[in-house]
Formats: sequence, structure tokens, C-alpha cells
Amino acid sequence: MTGPAARGTPRAPGATVAAIVVTYRRRDLLAESLTALAAQERPPDRVIVVDNASDDGTAAMVRERFPDADLLVLPRNTGGAGGFAAGMARALAGDPDLLWLLDDDTVPEPGALRALLAARDRTAGPGVPATLLASRVVWTDGRDHPMNTPRPKPRASAAERAAARAAGCVPIRSASFVSVLVDAAAVRARGLPVADYFLWNDDFEFTTRLLRGRRGLLCPDSVVVHKTRTFGGADADPGDRFYYEVRNKIWLFTGSRGLAPPERVLYAGSTVRRWSRTFAGSSDRAVLRRALVRGARAGVFGRPRPTADLLREIGVEVPSHDGDAP
Repeated sequence: MTGPAARGTPRAPGATVAAIVVTYRRRDLLAESLTALAAQERPPDRVIVVDNASDDGTAAMVRERFPDADLLVLPRNTGGAGGFAAGMARALAGDPDLLWLLDDDTVPEPGALRALLAARDRTAGPGVPATLLASRVVWTDGRDHPMNTPRPKPRASAAERAAARAAGCVPIRSASFVSVLVDAAAVRARGLPVADYFLWNDDFEFTTRLLRGRRGLLCPDSVVVHKTRTFGGADADPGDRFYYEVRNKIWLFTGSRGLAPPERVLYAGSTVRRWSRTFAGSSDRAVLRRALVRGARAGVFGRPRPTADLLREIGVEVPSHDGDAP
């Protein structure tokens, strides 16, 4: 890795930041993301790359082009959920103040981290700074990416909205792992992402759990580009992967501590509406129906494995405090 943090110059004053990038078979996009991390106006103090057993030369590329990155190669693909859980566990062992979570197809603008940290400082005032700050996520043409729009906080008080405005931010209830800065102490207290989710809803479950009773903010001054193949939202046709959406939503609504009872009703209703749009726009509803049945069965009759057990199975050291993760 190149850049000020990698060359051994003193780190910027203030909180220490460990960036965590999870990747799977996207070597070229990962290289672009890591290059952008090195070019940050305020670079992270440590960069952890979690390779989910890619078979496209990802690990070799990281070792050759970004030798200062902390590369964690997993023995099998654990999905985004397992990858972020493993990366956070690795980061917490180094006792950072903050964790910056990014997908491998996320390219942060040069001022992205600096803007997040500045907004965090503005939220502190005489009290505790915000627990989570999310970047504004745009697609390759500059439009806000609908797949990664943080959910506004329902019924945020006038005082909350005013405090957020003073920091140049907006109150939110959840965010995606595309670019989010989280307080490491809160992760130690509330627990890692649920690794067994594998794909989808892991970031929603984790951030709602992290933010219950705490402050989360969208920081529009921090901009990242999410280089997905197409521009679209969460209601796009997922095909057979709809299984994970259904199973994990059932697990979330029935087992997560992230949502209060009124919120469960609110988000369950929005989920049903989104699923209806997904079916309406699908070119193969039979595939979705089969995935729905399988996912519902797995969600109702199964429970996610403890994250600590899954991480130990793949050789990742587990933090001594794993909070109240389900």
C-alpha cells in the first residue's frame, strides 16, 4: 500500500481508524478501492483486507501491490457477513478507536474519511460523539445510489434533527457496509455482525443493533462511488438469492435486539411492500417463489449459528467481549 499511512510517517492526530475491506473475486475493483484508500487526505491508520477465498489472484495482487495492507485470507467464502465479522474481529485486536467498513467495489473520494471524522468531531460538543457516520453513496454517474441510501430515523426529535443539521448531517437508523464509520467501543459492547447471515441484511441488523438508543448520521460531505454493474435499488430481481433475503429478514425480525417492537412492525410492513415490487418486476417468479418457500422454512425452523463459533472454525481470533449479538 502506498500513501502517508503506509510510508511510516506519523499518523494524523485524533482517533485511530482501521479500514476494513471485504472482497470476493473482484481483484481489479479491489485494487481501485485500495488505491483510493491510500490517496485519502486523511488516510486510515491501518487497512485490513479480508479475502473470502477468491480464486482470481486477489491475494497475490494485494501482497504485490499493497504490501502494507493487513491481508486476511479466509479458508472459504463466508459472504459479506462473515467477512466483515472476521475483519472487525481482526481490527479490534489492535484496539482502534474507529472502524471504517467498505465493500470492495467502493471507491472513496479523497476527502471521504476526513469528512466523516470532521462530522464526528462536530457531533461531540460537550457530550459523546455519534456512534455511526455513513457516507453519501453515489453510482458511477454521480447519482445517489438507491441500493445504499441509509434509512432515516423515524420520529427523530426536533432536537436530534437540529443537532444533526448543525453538524451538516441527517439522523439515520441504519446504513450499509459500503462506507460507514463506527465506534469500536460500541462494537465491543453490542457485538459483531451475525456471520451466519452470509449475504444480505447483515449490515441492516448490525447497524440497527449498534444504533438502538444511540446516534447515527448520514454525512453528505463524505462521498464514495459504489461501482455496481447496474443502477438500482434493493427491490431488483435477486433470483435464487432471494432465499437469503427471506431467511435473514425472518431471523432479524424474530431474533435481533436491533429493533424495538414498533420498529419491527414498521420495517416488516416496508419489507412486504418491497417484496411485492420484487415479484412484480421479476422475469421468473417461479424462481422467487421457490426461494421464498426455502427461505421462510430456514428462517422459521432454524437460527443463525453463533458468530464466535463460525469465526473460530475459520481460524479467526474472537474478541473477548462479543456484546449482545444474537
